[in-house]
Amino acid sequence: MKRRIGFGGIAITLLVFLLSAAAPAFAAEKSDAGPKPERLLVLAPEYPGIISTPGKEISMDLNLINRGRTDELVDLKVTQTPPGWKAKIKTYRYTVSGVHVPADDKRSLTFEAVPDKETGPGEYAFQVEAVTRDGRFRLSQKIVITLQGDQEAKEQDTGVKLTTSYPVIRGPSDATFEFSVEVDSRLDKEAVFDLFGQGPKGWEVNFKPSYETKFISSLRLKANQSQSIAVQVKPAPNQPAGEYPIAVRVASGDAKAEANLTVVLTGTYEIEAGTTSGLLSLEARPGKAANVSFYVKNTGSAPNTNIRFMTFKPENWKVEFKPEKIDAIEPGALKQVEMIVTPYEEALVGDYSVAVKIDGEKTSRNLEFRVSVKASAAWAWVGIAIIVAVIAGLLFLFRKLGRR
Repeated sequence: MKRRIGFGGIAITLLVFLLSAAAPAFAAEKSDAGPKPERLLVLAPEYPGIISTPGKEISMDLNLINRGRTDELVDLKVTQTPPGWKAKIKTYRYTVSGVHVPADDKRSLTFEAVPDKETGPGEYAFQVEAVTRDGRFRLSQKIVITLQGDQEAKEQDTGVKLTTSYPVIRGPSDATFEFSVEVDSRLDKEAVFDLFGQGPKGWEVNFKPSYETKFISSLRLKANQSQSIAVQVKPAPNQPAGEYPIAVRVASGDAKAEANLTVVLTGTYEIEAGTTSGLLSLEARPGKAANVSFYVKNTGSAPNTNIRFMTFKPENWKVEFKPEKIDAIEPGALKQVEMIVTPYEEALVGDYSVAVKIDGEKTSRNLEFRVSVKASAAWAWVGIAIIVAVIAGLLFLFRKLGRR
């Protein structure tokens, strides 16, 4: 009997070791979003549409993004240039006609368009083409430049201009959002521009230079100078999902400009799980089902959908859940789940670990239950019978020897 229990202890130790070794591999496999395609290329101009005034040079980033697993050699050219314009693709030093884009990386070039002095107001379309050396990918992007007349430009020119490439940013409610805003001074002298930001009640709106951490409340610009600043927005705590406007304004005397930004909160994704008693243990017998209930609660501010259950259990054990999955839990709501554990018929007496992963939308929670496997009731009756037989035998011997 002692030898059997010793082997059982060794088996349990090996089982726990294997489970702990397998858990990280399983988690890594789960977190993998899937293999990248062999080849995938994207051509993306920074501003597909631009409004400007006659005589001004246009310059923007032209991004080539390689989302595949293969390095690419790409030929580039401007295939369509309107009359009265000169256009080219270049780096900070060279005009380029081809570029190497490593796998899972990108290259940023510059698209430059210069109008002739005689080019007047109107809409002008350019076409940029990127072709891989083997001809597998042929990408084309249209860029439209609209030149406004003097009267239109004068109506919009208030001495300063605010522009942003991404006026709408979305994310979870507990995130901090950062917009990049370009302040373009149209004044013919140096000026200090005051910065103002207004969001919903309880929100924080701050300004800071790009790639710096200090906050600022004003910006000094030279004549006809432009500079990028960051607008950092922090929502109020426990803000529900929805769209929230952020107003940004710069002013220096009569020179004023405004920009409307939008933060789209998707809510927070959090779940809580446990038992009402706080105990994560149960007793079971070999080959017999035992059950325990636990709850899953949505403690975030966004609905949590498609919640599934996964287990790390000893070999040949069976674990079931009722229900098998939860389609959706609204914020603040709670669902009860029953877990049914059936140990292997030949499981040895002892304590075992059954880990449960509750995998929800953008969040997960882990529980670990201790399952104490007890001896079968039949063996208990056998043990009692043996004890009774031993006592009866001893009584018989005592009586027989006592007569002698």
